[in-house]
Amino acid sequence: MIEVVVDSIRISLVSQHRIVVLREMDSDRQLPIWIGPYEADAITIELQDVEVSRPVTHDLLKNVITALGGKVSHVLIKALHDGVFYASLFVDMKNELKEIDSRSSDAIALAVRVKVPIFVNEAVMDEVGVLPEPDILEEESKEAEGETLDVFSDFVDSLDFEDFDE
Repeated sequence: MIEVVVDSIRISLVSQHRIVVLREMDSDRQLPIWIGPYEADAITIELQDVEVSRPVTHDLLKNVITALGGKVSHVLIKALHDGVFYASLFVDMKNELKEIDSRSSDAIALAVRVKVPIFVNEAVMDEVGVLPEPDILEEESKEAEGETLDVFSDFVDSLDFEDFDE
């Protein structure tokens, strides 16, 4: 199992669908997962510490698990079949670990609420994990900055500081 964190939530410019990007803890490798707008909002609300007047569905789930004496230990994105991610919640109920089937978006939304680790099976990450491409604009900016500094350095080197003594 590979531990991941929520790196970002993005909106597709083509379809307005949301994508949650999970990033491997010890790497830049990412796992993009298409999710619905409500789940994206639920994750964003928690990550940005937005207070809501009434519990949303994932708050309700958290409250029910707690009221029944359970504690979420972790979530796992465990499989990918026909383009659909499958996940599980792992809930400790009186020292017995229960695995509960879940949509990946709901598992992530609950995980950020109860502040537990999110894991991805290695086979899933190996199949669809990606390394981000370097930002072309960022690279061009660095190159331009280097050229600007070279020009500035040349200018400073050409100054005759004895002229400033007068």
